[in-house]
Amino acid sequence: MEKNNLKKEVFNHWNKASCGTEVTQKPKYSKDYFEEIEQFRYKIEPEIFSFAQFTRLKDKKVLEVGIGAGSDFLQWVRSGAIAYGIDLTQEAIDNVTNRLNLYNLNTEDLRVADAENLPYESNFFDLVYSWGVIHHSPDTKKCLEEIVRVTKNSGKIKIMIYNRHSLFAFYRWVKTALLKGKIFRSFKDVLFYDQESLGTKAYTFKEVKNLIKDLPVKLISIKAMVSSHDLLYYKSKPVRLIAYFLAFLFGYNRVGWFLTIELEKI
Repeated sequence: MEKNNLKKEVFNHWNKASCGTEVTQKPKYSKDYFEEIEQFRYKIEPEIFSFAQFTRLKDKKVLEVGIGAGSDFLQWVRSGAIAYGIDLTQEAIDNVTNRLNLYNLNTEDLRVADAENLPYESNFFDLVYSWGVIHHSPDTKKCLEEIVRVTKNSGKIKIMIYNRHSLFAFYRWVKTALLKGKIFRSFKDVLFYDQESLGTKAYTFKEVKNLIKDLPVKLISIKAMVSSHDLLYYKSKPVRLIAYFLAFLFGYNRVGWFLTIELEKI
């Protein structure tokens, strides 16, 4: 599929409903709507707090790439960061605008934009943050190049992308390939066609290092801690016990679905 057509598919998917909004049936843009989204997000993904470290960026310029329903963006604003946010979809901008208005909060800049072509000057942000977004872009490498470009020298970059060598990716392969008799489908193929928006990618540790090797950055850390998704939080207890055993067997810090990457621009 051509890049432009794929990007249109990605846009159409997320413009129907921002990530995370599917967990609530409350009236759209109501306080209950936003609070249910936020509570669910941090219940199943509590690792966001230790990774983002929201409270350490007070009075610093922070860009969030892919704001979605705005739960993380709200944390930046509440913590006193000079917060900028972009998303490919107007749906996300509407979610976050209404969310900020509900709590009488203001932000520096919020706009529709493409992560492959960020609308900001070079060397501008103290931190660029993105959680589970740029693996949906047809050109993830270009997104990384743009993120590095707009980050200040000695500034930080914190990104989460999916890990192909994860328990969750294996479960998706079992469900959409093995159990359907399509055992020769690769993990890449399963995730591309059957995980969220069309074109979703997941990477290995080695592939991440190859993505950044020509960029002016220093790798501070790369981790893949097991998440609630890998531990099948929504399944029965016997199934969850199997997931815990697999995590123990293969390594809690290697086979998580969330590949968290911290970089410093040099």
